[in-house]
Amino acid sequence: MTEVGSFTNCTKETLVGKIVNISGNSIAVKIVDSVKSTMPIINGVVYRVGQVGSFLRIPLGYANLYALVTQIGADAIPQSLKELAIREEEKNLNGRWMSCVLIGERIGKRFERGVTQFPTSGDEVHLVTLDDLNVIYGGFNDKNSITVGNISVSESLPAKIDLDKLVTRHCALVGSTGSGKSNATAVILSAIAQGGFDSARILLIDPHGEYNETLDNFSKVYKVNADATKGEVELNIPYWALPFDELLKSFPGRLTDQQEEYIRSKILDYKIKASQHLGKKPLLASITSDSPIPFSLKKLWYELDDFERQTFKENRKPETAMLIEKGDPEKLISNKYESAALGGGSPFLNNQAKGILGFLDGVRSRLVNQRYRFLYEPGELNPDLEGQVKKDLDKLLFEWMGHDKAITILDLSGVPSDLMSSISGSLLKIVYDSLFWAQNLSVGGRKQPMLLVLEEAHNYLKAGEDSVSSRTVQTIAKEGRKYGVGLLLVTQRPTELDVTVLSQCGTLIALRMSNRGDRGHISASVQDELSDMIGLLPSLRTGEGLIMGEAVKIPSRVKFEKISNAPKSSDPKISEEWRKARPDNKDYATAVDFWRNQKFN
Repeated sequence: MTEVGSFTNCTKETLVGKIVNISGNSIAVKIVDSVKSTMPIINGVVYRVGQVGSFLRIPLGYANLYALVTQIGADAIPQSLKELAIREEEKNLNGRWMSCVLIGERIGKRFERGVTQFPTSGDEVHLVTLDDLNVIYGGFNDKNSITVGNISVSESLPAKIDLDKLVTRHCALVGSTGSGKSNATAVILSAIAQGGFDSARILLIDPHGEYNETLDNFSKVYKVNADATKGEVELNIPYWALPFDELLKSFPGRLTDQQEEYIRSKILDYKIKASQHLGKKPLLASITSDSPIPFSLKKLWYELDDFERQTFKENRKPETAMLIEKGDPEKLISNKYESAALGGGSPFLNNQAKGILGFLDGVRSRLVNQRYRFLYEPGELNPDLEGQVKKDLDKLLFEWMGHDKAITILDLSGVPSDLMSSISGSLLKIVYDSLFWAQNLSVGGRKQPMLLVLEEAHNYLKAGEDSVSSRTVQTIAKEGRKYGVGLLLVTQRPTELDVTVLSQCGTLIALRMSNRGDRGHISASVQDELSDMIGLLPSLRTGEGLIMGEAVKIPSRVKFEKISNAPKSSDPKISEEWRKARPDNKDYATAVDFWRNQKFN
C-alpha cells in the first residue's frame, strides 16, 4: 500500500497492528502476528514498537491520523473484550495490545492538532518514520517560536515552543529537586532573550538568587544589599505602594478590627494631604488607603505614638497636655509626658487612646532594623515628613520594566523570610496593577506584553491561603491574557499550588518527578487520555521533560539544552570538592561577620 503524493510509503515493514476498538479519541490496537520483533530495521534505521509516548500512523486515503501510545500490554485490552478473551482463549491475553490517543492529522506536508475524521475498526496502524516525525514536529514559524532543546526520540529534531501561546495561556514548569528545573527555566528565558524580540519584557521573581549569573548577559538584577561591582542594582520597594493590609502585616503584633480601621483612616488622611505634592494630583474621591501615594511612615508613627502617651493636667482637655520633652519623628524619638497619677488624679491619662502602644513599639523596632531598609527607607522613593519624594513610582516602574534588557530579575534572597510571601505578592500586585491601568498605553501589557516568572512558586502561592500573592496570581491566571500578562510558574511541589491557578496553565512542562502525590496532582490537570503519560515522569533523565498543552502541537518528550553557566541550584561536585585541601579556618570568622552584617561580601 502506497500513499498518494509526498506521503511516506505504507509497507508491510511499517505495519504494526489493526484497530479493534474505538472510544471517543481513544483507540485499542491489536499488534499483528507478522510483527516478530519489537525493534524492526527499516531503511537502515532501528525503530521501537510499542514505546509509551511514541507515535503511530493511521492512513485514511489522502490523510494520515497520528496517535500517541499511552498503554502497552494486557491493561491496554478494551474492557469489553477482556472477559470474552478470558472465556474463549487465554492466549489472547499475551500482551500484544496498545492503547492510543488520537492527537492530530496530516494532509500533504501539513500537520494539525485535532482530527476531522475518525478511523474505523480494522484500519491498519503503522510505525511513524523519521519523515513523519519531521512533519509532526516541524511547521513552527521561526518568528513566533523558540527552540529549547531536541526531541528525545530523535536528536536531530529541534524542540520548539509557540511563544504566543506559552505566554498568553500561561505555563507551569514542575519537577523534583535535581531534575533540571532551573536549567529548563534558564533555557526558555535565554531563548526568548536571544530570539530577536527587541521589546521582550520578562520579570523573574527569584527567592534565592539562582539566576543572577546564569542570565547575566540578558538581564538587569535588582537585589537587597546589591553588589555594584557585579552590575547589581539596589532593590527598593516603597512601603507606601503596598496595599494597606500588607503594610500592616509587615509589622509584628496584632490589632483589633477597630484599631485597624483607626490606622486605616489616619493613613488615608496622610495620603490625601500628600497627594497635593504630586505632579499630577489625583481626584480626592478616588484616593483610598491602598492608593500608591507617598506618605511619611515616621510622621504617622510619631503622631499615633504621641496620642497614646499624652497626659493632661485637666481631664479630657488636650490643650492642658503635660509635655516634658519634645521628641523627633525623623529620629523616631517619642514625646515625653508627665506620668499619669495613680488613683485617677492629675495628670490624667488620655481616655481617647486606642491601646495600640505595644503595636507602635513593634513598628518602631522594624523601622530602625537595617534588614528592612529596602522597604521602609527605599532610597529616593522614601518620602520626607511632608510626604514628598525625590523619585515617584513611575521612575521605579521604568527601571523595572523599561530598560534595554529583556529580563528583569528581582532577587529576593535578602528579604527576611517572614516578609517573603507579603513582599513577593505585593511586587506582583504593583506590577500587574500598573499594566492593567496602562492597558491602552504603549507601555501596557497589550502593546508590550510581559511574562511574569515565579521561581519556587510553592513558597508563596500555597493552596487555600488567602494572601496577597495567591489573590494576585489567581487574578493574573484568570484575567492576565486580556491585558497581555502571562505567567510561568516554576515549582517542585505542585500539590502545594492553588488548584485554580494550575488549572489555568495552558502549557505544562513536567520534568522527573518521583513523588506519587505530586504526579497525581499533575495528572488531574492534564487531558484525561494523556494522564497515563504522567507515569513516565519517574523514568525521565535529568534535564528531560514532557511538554503538553497549548504551546506545542503534540505532547512531546524533550531533552532541554544545557545552559553554559548553570544556575546556583545545581548540585556541588562532592567528589571533586572533598579532594581539595581543607580551607582556612579564618573563614569561619568571616562567615560570622557576614551573618551579623547580613551580607555576602
